[in-house]
Amino acid sequence: KISAEMAAFVQRVRQKVKVGVVSGSDLAKIREQLGEDVIEKYDYVFSENGLVAYKDGKFLSKQSIQGHLGEDILQDVINYCLSYIAKIKLPKKRGTFIEFRNGMLNVSPIGRSCSQEERLEFYELDKKEHIREKFVADLRREFAGKGLIFSIGGQISIDVFPDGWDKRYCLGIVAKDGYKTIYFFGDKTMPGGNDYEIFTDSRTEGHSVTSPQDTRRICEELFF
Repeated sequence: KISAEMAAFVQRVRQKVKVGVVSGSDLAKIREQLGEDVIEKYDYVFSENGLVAYKDGKFLSKQSIQGHLGEDILQDVINYCLSYIAKIKLPKKRGTFIEFRNGMLNVSPIGRSCSQEERLEFYELDKKEHIREKFVADLRREFAGKGLIFSIGGQISIDVFPDGWDKRYCLGIVAKDGYKTIYFFGDKTMPGGNDYEIFTDSRTEGHSVTSPQDTRRICEELFF
């Protein structure tokens, strides 16, 4: 959770430049970390990588995977995944093979309602037999050119989302407001980290940081 000192510093920075926050988490999680009044205290708040956006204390926009892809492609992906899963023989299968989220589909060969023990059993088997790796390779072949990303997530599942729906998504919103420079600060800036794409994007000046103190030091050099 943000310290009172850092929260006060952010307000000082806001007197010089516009300040935004982007997170893969939903708004409830952002509020836990930055305070209940986060929407009033930051010029932009982007939850779920900007799929849900707030600006100047007000709701701005919301994007959903079904609105973006359309029902036809969405159903093609869902049907294909279900038929693929139906053909896999596993030691155990449970329920909830596809979870529908705001910005992605989460696909699980064993089913998300498995117990912790069953989850670990599948994870160990998957390391040996590469069940999800083969599934992802198959999906990439089947849906090549459809603008979809398939990535292995966690221990039991595969994430399916539109290309560009990582943290770069929020840049499309900020860019419309015509800033000369967009500074980005993040700690997961290595390849595979969820800050990597926005950090390396040509539209941002990226700064890799290790702590709030680090962010503060760079902001003081840049803006004061």
